[in-house]
Amino acid sequence: MAKIRTGRVGEQIKKELSLLIQSEMKDPRIGFVTVTGVEVTNDLSQAKVYLSVLGDEEQKQASLKGVEKANGFLRSELGKRIRLRHVPELIFKIDESIAYGSRIEKLLNDIGKEDQQ
Repeated sequence: MAKIRTGRVGEQIKKELSLLIQSEMKDPRIGFVTVTGVEVTNDLSQAKVYLSVLGDEEQKQASLKGVEKANGFLRSELGKRIRLRHVPELIFKIDESIAYGSRIEKLLNDIGKEDQQ
């Protein structure tokens, strides 16, 4: 039962954070950021938020710093939008899975081209 609730809370946090980051935040350091996933602990005290950032490593780090700087604002806005007794502590991490997947796909395509030749 607890797993179902944490999943629902995680999905709601993901949805609200996506809207907040894209529409409410005015920090120029934050580029094109997408919230790819949220993992919430069983006691709803912490939430790991995985972000995918379009750009090079410097832009990724700048966007991560900008989002971390706005942590208090994001938590307070989440508290207003989601009816929870305690809003989870937000921990932001860069999600490398999309870049990793595209690299694997490129390697597989290269192998396929070599086989055809």
